[in-house]
Amino acid sequence: MPREIDEAWVEEAITRYRRIESLRAEFDRAVRATEVTVRSPDGLVEVVVTAAGEVTSVRVVGSLQGRGNRDISVSLTSTIAAAADAARWARDKLRAETFGDYPAMGEL
Repeated sequence: MPREIDEAWVEEAITRYRRIESLRAEFDRAVRATEVTVRSPDGLVEVVVTAAGEVTSVRVVGSLQGRGNRDISVSLTSTIAAAADAARWARDKLRAETFGDYPAMGEL
């Protein structure tokens, strides 16, 4: 017994797939373009990271006077870790904004 093809269902699936691909491309562009700046609590270091997680800038913005290597290392490490968290937060926010109106698979 041959199966009937529901052409309307197929067309809807194609339309939904194209919409998802369009949203994904929009999301990918947004995460590469969105930058978050994080400064160390001691004001020594500033890190700029994209929502995709790419560190685009690490700058020493405070005075190094009176600071040892350990102080500088701790400041860099903690600020880069905070920047990674900020990138995740920005990516999650962009994902919610981009796909928020799109029903999840279980909601179809």
